[in-house]
Amino acid sequence: MSGAALLAIDRLTMRFGGLLAIDRLSFAADAEKITAVIGPNGAGKTTVFNCLTGFYRPSAGTLALHHGGMELHLEHMEGWRIARDAGIARTFQNIRLFAGMTVLENLIIAQHNKLMRASFWSIAGLLGLARYRLAEAEAVERARGWLERVGLTAQANRIAGTLPYGDQRRLEIARAMCTEPTLLCLDEPAAGLNPHESHALNRLLLSIRERDRVAILLIEHDMNVVMGISDRIVVLDYGKKIADGTPYEVRNDPAVIKAYLGEPDS
Repeated sequence: MSGAALLAIDRLTMRFGGLLAIDRLSFAADAEKITAVIGPNGAGKTTVFNCLTGFYRPSAGTLALHHGGMELHLEHMEGWRIARDAGIARTFQNIRLFAGMTVLENLIIAQHNKLMRASFWSIAGLLGLARYRLAEAEAVERARGWLERVGLTAQANRIAGTLPYGDQRRLEIARAMCTEPTLLCLDEPAAGLNPHESHALNRLLLSIRERDRVAILLIEHDMNVVMGISDRIVVLDYGKKIADGTPYEVRNDPAVIKAYLGEPDS
C-alpha cells in the first residue's frame, strides 16, 4: 500500500449467495490523485463503489479512509455517515439528478447537511437568524461558483431534467463537488458523451485534482479519458485485480490485453 494513501482497500471480498463478485481485492488511492478502476463488463467495478459508499456491506476485508486526522473504516459505517463523516461523494452510471428542480436548486440541496447544522435543525432557519442567512448565502455562492466551473451559469433557473445529456453529466459532478468531498467517486462519467464533451470532462476532472486538491476514484470505459488523466489505474477481471500501475504500465500489460482482447488464435 502507498504511504500517502487516502483510501486503502485490503482484501475486499463481496459475495452474493454463491457468486463471488469481488475476490480479495487490495489497492490504494492517493490523496490529490486520479485513480481509475477499469475492466470488462461484469468485472466488479461498480460493486467496489457500492461497498465504498455503503450500498453493500462487504463480505470480508477493510476499506480504510484517512480523513480529518482519523482512520475511518467504511465497511462498518452506514451510507449516510460515509457521505457526511468520511466526505465521500458519488455519481452513478445512470444520472440521478433531482429532475424536477432547477439547476441551481440541485446544487443548493446538495449542501443540505451544512444548512441544517447552521439552522440548528430548522429553528434558526424559521426565525431567520443571521447564522442561517450567512450559511444560505455561502451555499448559493458555492453553487453559482460551480455552475461557472461547469459552464452552466446561463442555465441556473432551467429545470435540470430538461438539460442536454452532457450538461446533466457535468451538473451531477458539480452537485457532488458542492458537498466539498475528500474523495469523489465517479461511475462512468463519460458514458454517452461525444468526443468534444469527453475532452471537456477531462479538463474538468484535472481542474478538480489540481485546483480543488480532491482525490478522484474513477470507473470508466472510455480509454481516452482513462489514459489521458489517470495517475494510477487498477484493472479488474472477474472480481480480481490483474494489474495496478501507471497508464503506460497498464497499457502494455499482457494480462490487461488478454482480458480486453481475449486469447489470440493459435
